[in-house]
Amino acid sequence: MQLVFKQAYLRTLYFDQTTDKKHWFQPDVVKKYIKVVNILKNAKVVEDLFPFNSLNYEKLSGDKEGIESVRVNDKYRLEFQTEKVEGAVVVTICNILELSNHYQ
Repeated sequence: MQLVFKQAYLRTLYFDQTTDKKHWFQPDVVKKYIKVVNILKNAKVVEDLFPFNSLNYEKLSGDKEGIESVRVNDKYRLEFQTEKVEGAVVVTICNILELSNHYQ
């Protein structure tokens, strides 16, 4: 899949640890984020994510309809969108979200 980052900090987080205090994450979270983004990048179709039980892949509903998510770890999830463009699947990384904040 081809990767697109919706926000600049997500790209920076993937390619180089960010120094932006607003978007700073623990090194182990960044390492796992990079690992999960690489899994998305290497998948040919969304179904390739299903064997990775630890990702907990799901399509979101309600106000987040059209967005999919996978777990980075037990505290964070990665939200993304997929679409087919000229026969290739493009993954747009939308957000990394702390689960405790999401459910409050």
